[in-house]
Amino acid sequence: MSLWPTVELGDVMCVHIDAVPSATLTSVNLAGVYGFGRGLFQRGPISPQETSYKNFHRLNAGDFVISSPKAWEGALARIPEEMDGWFLSPVFPTFRPTDALDTRYLDWYCKREAVWRQLQGKAKGMGARRESVSPAQFLSLEIPLPPLTEQQAIVSRLDTLADKVRQVNEHLDAIERDADRLLAVRFRDAIADAPMRPMAEVAPLVRREIIINPDKDYTELGVRSFYKGTFQRRTIPGSDFSWQALYRVQASDLVFSNIMAWEQAIAIAQRCDDGCVGNHRMLTCQANAEVAVPCFLWYYFTTEEGFSKIYAASPGTAARNRTMTAPALMAIDVPMPPLSAQRTFNALQSKVAELKARHATIRQANDALIPATLERVFSGAD
Repeated sequence: MSLWPTVELGDVMCVHIDAVPSATLTSVNLAGVYGFGRGLFQRGPISPQETSYKNFHRLNAGDFVISSPKAWEGALARIPEEMDGWFLSPVFPTFRPTDALDTRYLDWYCKREAVWRQLQGKAKGMGARRESVSPAQFLSLEIPLPPLTEQQAIVSRLDTLADKVRQVNEHLDAIERDADRLLAVRFRDAIADAPMRPMAEVAPLVRREIIINPDKDYTELGVRSFYKGTFQRRTIPGSDFSWQALYRVQASDLVFSNIMAWEQAIAIAQRCDDGCVGNHRMLTCQANAEVAVPCFLWYYFTTEEGFSKIYAASPGTAARNRTMTAPALMAIDVPMPPLSAQRTFNALQSKVAELKARHATIRQANDALIPATLERVFSGAD
């Protein structure tokens, strides 16, 4: 690495704008540039008449592009072959390399946070929303530049690693899809011919009201949308609760956000949530242990049939008005097979959850390979 010369980008590439007048275009396939080194994406066709742009920048494969407002956040990338001929707005300047630079090498180099920090130091403006990197500032960036053959060898190694990372993640995804399909089949079998009973009977609403001590701390529980589980929002003294009543949550409670249940804010309280509190907007239900298993009920509400009932119980014409009342929740009918069938399904559900937890650990390590490898490759180069 110490033998590689350091050059300014302006020595090996220049601004190359392929501007096309909006008036000459009837439709534009508009692209975008993700932040954090994730490359370009296709937004789709738009009519130039829908914009105020006098020109659009046509993309040419092999060139390099930056988002002037967000380059400091990693919104910069090589233009891939599949984006050739697409367009970006004028805030995306494009650059063309000389024969000394392979933009695939530059693309890998610019996927690093160290580079984004350098660009952030060059950015001008008042506050994050107005910071902008000009073409000249980008071209003043210094990079290590090995011979072209070495650049290509580095690209080949990194591309191979990226492909292996992708294959591992795809393999994990395939296994999880199979596991989810198995759960769906087993659940369908479990509820076949099962009687329907209202939530009021199998998991009634519980309100464990507490007397607020102003000198005691309380941890508020929240429910994430899209079945993402519970989270502990904040721990604050009782004196900060000036008006709302608080209710204690127990592990294994089935918890609904009454204003976001329509967005799948439904969860099971975990052991670590035991003793947390929720306000009147949190509907907590305690399964009747003689007839129902909490996680079995939760799974039903993740199915198309179950969630449709939640949605129907959350009327309103706008998102902020979609509120599910306790009586509406209690009136929902749910399938109730024998406890033994519910427990068997719950055991399978637990195994799938353990599988996904192991996969999450593997994914974390797998996804860390490329950033760590980039640092090894370019260590000491900045």
